[in-house]
Amino acid sequence: MTPGLDLALLLGAAVLLVAVGAVRLSTRLGVPSLLVYLALGVAIGEGGLGIRFDDVELTRTLGFCALIVIIAEGGLSTRWSTLRPVLGLAAVLATVGVVVSIAVVGLVVHLLLGLDWRLALLYGAVLSSTDAAAVFATLRRLRLPPRLVAALEAESGMNDAPVVLLVVLLSREFGEHPWWYEAGVLSYELSVGALVGYAAGLGGRWALRRAALPSAGLYPIAAVGLTVLAYAAGSVLHASGFLAVYVAGVLLGNARLPHRQAILGFADGLAWLAQIGLFVLLGLLVSPDRLDAAVLPALVTGLALVLLARPVSVAVSALPFRVGLRDQAFLSWAGLRGAVPIVLATIPLSERVPGADRLFDAVFVLVVIFTLVQAGTLAPVARWLRVTAPAEPTEVRVETAPLERMGADLLQLEVPPGSRLAGVHIDELRLPLGAAVTLVLRDGVGLVPGRDFRLKAGDNLLIVATQGVRDEVERRLRAVSRQGRLARWFGEYGQDREG
Repeated sequence: MTPGLDLALLLGAAVLLVAVGAVRLSTRLGVPSLLVYLALGVAIGEGGLGIRFDDVELTRTLGFCALIVIIAEGGLSTRWSTLRPVLGLAAVLATVGVVVSIAVVGLVVHLLLGLDWRLALLYGAVLSSTDAAAVFATLRRLRLPPRLVAALEAESGMNDAPVVLLVVLLSREFGEHPWWYEAGVLSYELSVGALVGYAAGLGGRWALRRAALPSAGLYPIAAVGLTVLAYAAGSVLHASGFLAVYVAGVLLGNARLPHRQAILGFADGLAWLAQIGLFVLLGLLVSPDRLDAAVLPALVTGLALVLLARPVSVAVSALPFRVGLRDQAFLSWAGLRGAVPIVLATIPLSERVPGADRLFDAVFVLVVIFTLVQAGTLAPVARWLRVTAPAEPTEVRVETAPLERMGADLLQLEVPPGSRLAGVHIDELRLPLGAAVTLVLRDGVGLVPGRDFRLKAGDNLLIVATQGVRDEVERRLRAVSRQGRLARWFGEYGQDREG
């Protein structure tokens, strides 16, 4: 092997291992891991170890590849039962909400920073997309109602498609096509992208159920390959590949596929690898000596986005739906930005739009500052707004071949302080036939509970539930966590309440 390749492999492996270790550190410190990855990129770049990297086109291409994997994992791990009730809200947030956000940010930036309308609207467009990686990684660590989490995750999976189209449109010269033509193209790309994803998901589900592959390890590769195929097919048809990926992922993730747990675990690992590579690459691309001048524009734009554009876009999007004010406030605050806006900022940079370098620097600074502030305060904001969910079972991804043959899932549930699950006996949970609490971890000791076993705060439960009763199990546990053992007498069935 050549010395250059050896050195590149050494550096790449070191960065990857440091990044993996940084996940645990960032979780303990409460710092989003994406900021650690960005810092790694800056540290080995021209301002640190002196590695110079300024290939915008390569960054844009690799960034899009990473986003495909991240969005695919988000779709694969999204449960249709929680997505279905919020699909309309998420779709409106990803379309109407995006347009409103672009208009508000563009107006504020034009008036306060004196930028021309094209560049001002580009600021709004680049920042209008919530980031799938940031949203998926952050929200799944919090105890939130499934409805809120599903709305934010679906929005982040769906809004990349229209935003990419709008950024590309604004990066061209105005007057190239009339507005009605561009609106028609946007509608075509979104609708055809959704159809392509639906077709790829249905076809892939049918094929994987009937395939007799010689190795279990081939099923995860095939599933992820199908989502990439959806993106490629959509792009070949000049449709939205990102929307196709998300739709295909949701269909595949909710199908009873062979080795489903292995598929989800493989997709999760690929998504982490894509996030690490993407954020480190973006950190490499930035020039630290230019960031000082970008602080003021970043703060002005970020405040306009967080305090004005996002709340207005959420309020407008929520008008046709029953969304409480507390839920609207949390949706506004939890619209996290991450790598996606930085990747989108490379589009006008590669198109040589005047002022695009300042736009890239401002977006980079904004993402660092506001991700640190917003992600670090989501938990206390959720408690302050009273939108927390004290007992939400989550799926445990392990190799469970017997469970696959049974068509069952393994769920984990923690009994937090203050939950009305504390003091409840196992038989009083009244779990449906096909579900059982198989193990309770208490003070580091694993216990096999009987019917008269009494739960207490701090217990961790492992629950086996067949796929046919899983949703009922989740509703029942939510109900008991709110009303205790008499939940049914109070008319509580675990449905999400309005905020």
